[in-house]
Amino acid sequence: MKPKIFAIDIDGTITDNKGGRVDLDALAALRYLVKLGHKVIYVTGRSSVEAYVLSVFGGTTRIAVGENGGIITTGPNEHKLIGDKKKCIDAFEFLKTKIPEAIEKPVFPRITEVVLERNFDVNLGKKLFAENNLDVTLTDSQYAYHINSKGVDKASGFLEVMKMFSVTKEDVIAIGDSETDVPLFKVAGTSVALGNAPQDVQSQATISVPGHAGDGMIEALEKVQLKLLAE
Repeated sequence: MKPKIFAIDIDGTITDNKGGRVDLDALAALRYLVKLGHKVIYVTGRSSVEAYVLSVFGGTTRIAVGENGGIITTGPNEHKLIGDKKKCIDAFEFLKTKIPEAIEKPVFPRITEVVLERNFDVNLGKKLFAENNLDVTLTDSQYAYHINSKGVDKASGFLEVMKMFSVTKEDVIAIGDSETDVPLFKVAGTSVALGNAPQDVQSQATISVPGHAGDGMIEALEKVQLKLLAE
């Protein structure tokens, strides 16, 4: 089988969204993929440093796409910035004037985005940004709400990784569970949505599985293996 690049979301995909605990069986399965010659790259709404550290201790490929595509980390001091945090900060300041309950979520420091608690109507926030022509997007990762500069998403970040390895869409397998993963699905030849993904997210993937989080990840890898063997 030709080596593939697996683009893997973290929260709700290999962890539970409440405690953030990594499913060790799912992590072992991903490490086994690397042993077989594939690449496993985390593409997450978390900071790229968190994802990079997970790749080091988890034994997967040491590249991480963080902040929903806003930054790519390839080493302890090697970061490529794609997003513009100033636009996100300005958008957040505006949002607070319309939705006072909107507050930042306590997370590891972000370089290109603003992360908010999921304590208000995200669709209202999206509407306000659109009506006022703000150059940002507001998305829900199920872990938090994220303000990113327009044009920045998991796909734009992962496309940079694809260039690094000179691979095409057919070489990419994406697995995730939220609306932030939908752009990533579109640059992957095969995409899998887990059972805890909203229905509209599942409809955007080429495959969906009923399992949630870590269990769903293992189920997804089994489905992908069967698909690849049949090709």
